Amino acid sequence: MFENLTERLNQVFKKLKDRGKLTEKEVRESLREVRLVLLEADVNYKVVKDFIKEVEERAAGQEVMESLTPAQQVIKIVHEELIKLMGGEEDNSLRLAGPPPISIMLVGLQGSGKTTTAGKMAGYLRESKRSPYLVPADPYRPAAIEQLRKLGEILGIDCYAPEPGDDPVQTVGKARREAEAQGLDTVILDTAGRLHIDEELMGELREIKKLVNPQEILLVADAMTGQDAVNVAKGFNDSLGITGVVLTKMDGDARGGAALSIKAVTQRPIKFVGIGEKLDAWEGFHPDRMASRILGMGDVLSLIEKAQAAFDERQVETLERKLKRDEFTLEDFRDQLCQIRKMGPLEDLLGMIPGLGKLKGAKAFRPDERQLVYLEAIINSMTKEERRNHQIINGSRRLRIAKGSGTKVQDVNRLLKQFAMTKKMIKQLGKKGAKGISPNMFPF
Repeated sequence: MFENLTERLNQVFKKLKDRGKLTEKEVRESLREVRLVLLEADVNYKVVKDFIKEVEERAAGQEVMESLTPAQQVIKIVHEELIKLMGGEEDNSLRLAGPPPISIMLVGLQGSGKTTTAGKMAGYLRESKRSPYLVPADPYRPAAIEQLRKLGEILGIDCYAPEPGDDPVQTVGKARREAEAQGLDTVILDTAGRLHIDEELMGELREIKKLVNPQEILLVADAMTGQDAVNVAKGFNDSLGITGVVLTKMDGDARGGAALSIKAVTQRPIKFVGIGEKLDAWEGFHPDRMASRILGMGDVLSLIEKAQAAFDERQVETLERKLKRDEFTLEDFRDQLCQIRKMGPLEDLLGMIPGLGKLKGAKAFRPDERQLVYLEAIINSMTKEERRNHQIINGSRRLRIAKGSGTKVQDVNRLLKQFAMTKKMIKQLGKKGAKGISPNMFPF
């Protein structure tokens, strides 16, 4: 979602690098451009004003003016101030201490993604060895209760069934007693929303808060709403005293203003971000990593974490043995493609690689996710024998595979050629390292 912001900031910093030694006037002019970029990204104007002031005070010092690489020093200062702006080094983990069952209360406007977030959080907590319990406390939105129940079924997590006629406060009280009876340690409350903040909604939420004394009150805010998300966060914080924020739809084309403004306005951390519709499209918010992404520096730690989550260690060991014995087959190739798809959109993964976003023509290099689907379909249309020995695939077999996968013979030929090149590259890597690798060796 920060693509435009990253591109514009890189343009500003490129001008700085081209100038060599900097004067105070040049620094001020560059920061004026940074200010405009942030305002266009829908960052709160007071936040922008304070941010630029902090950067300017530091950038005008001797550390920058007398440096051999002044532009790099300015970028370093901007990076550090962005980290501070979005939360610094504070711990954004959930507070789960206390006698069970503890309560996590999700609040927010209608359409912000509370119900889906409740499901994602339940899955996340279960992976953390907790036993969550989903509670639908929104009797007003049609199908809200059914939606949460279905999410619970998909995840294999219990969901409370409200009794007819109960209001949200009664539902929450009964659900908490039920969780205690079942020995469940975490209750996730999916509360009601409105189209806008009103006193009736806040009164209801305050009653729920008083009843269960939740360890966490998390505001679920739609990142696509930009500056409005900041205003909503302030309203909920003033009325309820939220403990943190979950930003949803971070995979969209929003300008990033909400992520850069919410912490400064509310003094409450962004704890998690939703990065897609799937129940595993969810990750912790790390200010330092996000600042690096915004400045085009990549995010290697998040990339490693995604890879560790997607790839099974035993599968990796098996693959290593096959590579050493030159037994890498199309089945293995397909399995690796599936693992890569599990890591998330390719464009996001490429954005985590340091420096890639700054390469000339990088914006035009948009990996086509459909190609992975086509490749998988082609391999699935082969017989087991063909997948294990691609050299037996003759003309008639290629025609059959193309028809079975809904592709063309040329597509099958291209895949087989790329697979052969990949095997050749693997042999070369075993002999002389990574020299001579060509992007054409890869299928996407």
